[in-house]
Amino acid sequence: MAAIKNNFRVAAIQTVSSTQLADNLRNAGVLIEQAATAGAQLIVLPEYFCFMGRNDRDKLPLKEMPGSGPIQEFLADQARKHGIWLVGGTLPLDNDDPGRIYNATLVYDPSGTQVARYDKIHLFGFNKGQESYDESISIRPGENSPQTFMAPFGKVGLSICYDLRFPEFFRAMGEVDLIVLPAAFTYTTGSAHWEILLRARAIENQCYVLASAQGGKHENGRRTWGHSVLIDPWGDVVDCLAEGAGFAIGDIDLQRLSDVRASLPALKHRTM
Repeated sequence: MAAIKNNFRVAAIQTVSSTQLADNLRNAGVLIEQAATAGAQLIVLPEYFCFMGRNDRDKLPLKEMPGSGPIQEFLADQARKHGIWLVGGTLPLDNDDPGRIYNATLVYDPSGTQVARYDKIHLFGFNKGQESYDESISIRPGENSPQTFMAPFGKVGLSICYDLRFPEFFRAMGEVDLIVLPAAFTYTTGSAHWEILLRARAIENQCYVLASAQGGKHENGRRTWGHSVLIDPWGDVVDCLAEGAGFAIGDIDLQRLSDVRASLPALKHRTM
């Protein structure tokens, strides 16, 4: 059995997605290629990377059946083309509720084979002044438990955006080496809580956290916070992109992971 390398390069793609599916896929493809050229072996796209509608229900006509559709074909092709592990942000998947979709993250291995799926469980709701959001209008909460998959460097936990506020969700994954979080945090909530919550999840789970975000002003008037980031198990920021399209990139350092857990074995000290 081949030895696992100590470093594994990962990247979080940041987009400012529009209402045009073809444009969004093309722009994502360019960024994936750039990140792969920079050495990224695992790449994460943001939530809604394929489409940011003008209203909640605009995404319904784009929903795909599991296993087929242009968005899923794009993701599989990109993983295969670049020989990467690709965490496909989120895309709308069909279910038996005609008025709502699953907001789903699909994971593809370097052969283009889908190896994991997670449907967003926690649905964002926010109401303050002129700013109001209710994801439950068009999204059905996932019925699956927290999902993980095995990458070459270790175990990866899947989460989406608002999940970040629920620490018990991440504990239920068990011990993981990396948490990935595609997101579209609003400017209001992101400026207040994004980095604090991400660093907390990294510190308390003693793992890397890779968060890919929407980052800018969208056609629908919404402004997203951005700050796609890689955070290490001590809570230190490895790389961050504040705003605009691009990516944050860095290494999963298995020696760093081991050293943090050995010097402060909090995971072993848990009593409940």
